[in-house]
Amino acid sequence: MELVYLTPEYKLHLVEEDPVRAHLHKAWRIQNNREVMALETDGVVDAVICVAYTDEVARDERDLQALYADGVTGSVAMFYTVWAYTPGAGRKMVHAAANEAKAKGAVRFVTLSPQTEMARRFHLRNGAELISTNQDTLNFEYTL
Repeated sequence: MELVYLTPEYKLHLVEEDPVRAHLHKAWRIQNNREVMALETDGVVDAVICVAYTDEVARDERDLQALYADGVTGSVAMFYTVWAYTPGAGRKMVHAAANEAKAKGAVRFVTLSPQTEMARRFHLRNGAELISTNQDTLNFEYTL
């Protein structure tokens, strides 16, 4: 599997398949210290993750919009949606994105997850710790 960045010229349309936050515009996902990454095998996408770099932990989408510093990569990598097309690729995607974010200077790796049992099981099973229960979301933190 290879880590790639999705751009308007390269498969960014896949964010329309986002099972959690499909309503977020694809251009928004790559502005103001936000990016979309994927894991591919021979050009076929196995998993996708959307990341926002902030200086604080976002507790909802409103925070995610407000908590960015233009031109500066924040110390918190907020994983606000992840999905997989290939079994087991979601876990690999989260860990690959965390390693990529760490290389860019992030020191915390936190999710903005829906309050679902599926999200809870996924993150706990993959080594994250629940750090906050919010009105509509859960924050899990991964440590490297």
